[in-house]
Formats: sequence, C-alpha cells, structure tokens
Amino acid sequence: MIVIKTEQEIERMRAAGRLAALAHERMREAIRPGIRTQDLDDLFVEFLKEHGASASFLGYNGFPKSICVSVNEEVVHGIPGDRRLNEGDIVSVDLGVIVDSYHGDAAWTYPVGEIDEEARHLLEVGEASLMEAIRQIRPGNRLGDVSHAVERCAEAAGLSVVRDFVGHGIGRAMHEPPQIPNFGPPGRGPILRPGMTLAVEPMVNLGTHEVEVLEDQWTVVTKDRRWSAHFEHTILVADGEAEILTSL
Repeated sequence: MIVIKTEQEIERMRAAGRLAALAHERMREAIRPGIRTQDLDDLFVEFLKEHGASASFLGYNGFPKSICVSVNEEVVHGIPGDRRLNEGDIVSVDLGVIVDSYHGDAAWTYPVGEIDEEARHLLEVGEASLMEAIRQIRPGNRLGDVSHAVERCAEAAGLSVVRDFVGHGIGRAMHEPPQIPNFGPPGRGPILRPGMTLAVEPMVNLGTHEVEVLEDQWTVVTKDRRWSAHFEHTILVADGEAEILTSL
C-alpha cells in the first residue's frame, strides 16, 4: 500500500530531506583527488553527530558503512574503504538520513577534478533524466510516466538505463511501496496523489544496461565496465508541481 503522508509527516520529511541536502553540500566540498572513499564516510558520520541524526544505510540488510560511494564503473552500493579518488574519476555518493523517525534519501555523481567530455556527458544526461522524471510527478499522472521520462531522456542521448535496480517510496521506512523503475511505457501504474513521497533515482550507463554484483555482495558494476552515474532526490507529490525535499 502506498502511504499518503499527513501534513505533520510531510514536515518531518522536509526536515530529513533538507539535512540530506546539507550532507551532500559537505560531500561536494570534500571531493577532490587523493581523498579516500572512507574519508567521505567519516565526514558523513561526523556531520550526523553535529545534527543529532542517524544514517539510514548503516546496518541496513547488513550494509557495513554509513554511505554508499561508487566510483566510475561502479553503479551503486560501493562500500567506502581505502580507495583514493583520482583526477578524472567520477564518484557517486548515495546517503540517507533519519530525522525524527523519517528518512531523506539522495544520491549525486560528482566529478573529481577535471573530467573528460564523455564523463561530463554522462553526468549531464544523468541529472537531466532525473529532472525530466520530476517534471512528471504531479497529481493525476501515473507512475509509468515518471519511469518513461527517465528512459526517454537517457536513451535519446545515447545512454542506457539500469533495469535491475529501482527507486522507491519513502517515509518512516527507507523503502516503501511503490517500486519506481527507470524504464517502461507511460500511462501505466498507480495514479500519483498529493502526499505521496517518492525516491526517484536514475542510474544511467555509457555502455550496456547490464550489471553484476561483485564478490563483496554489495558493489554493483556495469558488465562492460564502462562508467555509470546515479542521481536521486526525495520528492513530494504536491497539489501542483512536485516539491524536491532533498534540495536546498
């Protein structure tokens, strides 16, 4: 069942979303050549302590860290560690915060120093596909309209869309109904209603849409090892245009 949030719940979602957005500002400022992926996790943990919040991901189904950090061909669920970022890399940071029992979930893919034109194209199209999806989030539209917008935008730019992982509803639980694929025909699925809160998260690849999970049982990579980008916002279905809860 898709949960329709009350005004009180929406205010709590706004607080969680804003904190997730602030955390991403910290990530953006910290990302540079030479930094370890674990350093980003450590920074996030300190940020949560400052704000009296908790990490959505730590311990979730056994996940060992507080954020996911995925580099280059890694699509999602990268485990922070001793790997150092290099000039020209791209790095996806996926983080979730819990404020007053409600979750805010957001992901962004950042350039590390100067990146080449192919990588820049990947990031631009990934972000554009998210924004195209958000434009479809309005009362009376169907969930399939959101999914189709991602696919249409990415494939028109020559990229592929990951099909094995999806967005989701969000609220008191990090993952609530409905599942939100990033592909499919428009005009299908549940009707969007005010008070729904959705985590929309396109994952777009330079090469094949096919992915596989590494031996750590978490890190997802592209099968052809070409690069991938991941963008996510937590969104409120409002009376008119959608409200992005994880944006400053």
